[in-house]
Amino acid sequence: MLTHKEQQLLEALEPRASAEGIELVTLEIVGAKKSPTIRVYIDTEHGVGFDELSSAQAWMGDLMDEIDPFPGAYTLEVSSPGIDRPLRTREHFERFAGEQCVVKTTSPVNGRSSFSGLLKGLNGDDVIVEIDGEEFAVPYESVKKANVKGTFEFRS
Repeated sequence: MLTHKEQQLLEALEPRASAEGIELVTLEIVGAKKSPTIRVYIDTEHGVGFDELSSAQAWMGDLMDEIDPFPGAYTLEVSSPGIDRPLRTREHFERFAGEQCVVKTTSPVNGRSSFSGLLKGLNGDDVIVEIDGEEFAVPYESVKKANVKGTFEFRS
């Protein structure tokens, strides 16, 4: 799911994040190669507010300066995972079982590369997604990108 560079940066941030009580939900590198943006999505047991974001931005910025991940300029963005929370780890797929999700694969599985339905969790090495009453087993290693489908409840 992560590129080699993304995985390296995530692993570099993980010890400090753990010490700070922060879950690194995922990390992505986007934008132009000459000045990419590093997006780090974080969460805590109590959610993410301005204080958590600004604190994490500060220490992550210092650590990125030490690592110097790219020649030249880059932008660091630290954010909450949002309503469409990314699913990256096996623990994420277990924790968010029962939620609506979208799972995209690196290559077709049973003739499809996108699965949108109810996340049932993991069964061995497979992510189980129920679509219209039918369960699909998506090999965890084939998952390219996955996220919870956020929903709104409107009250009058």
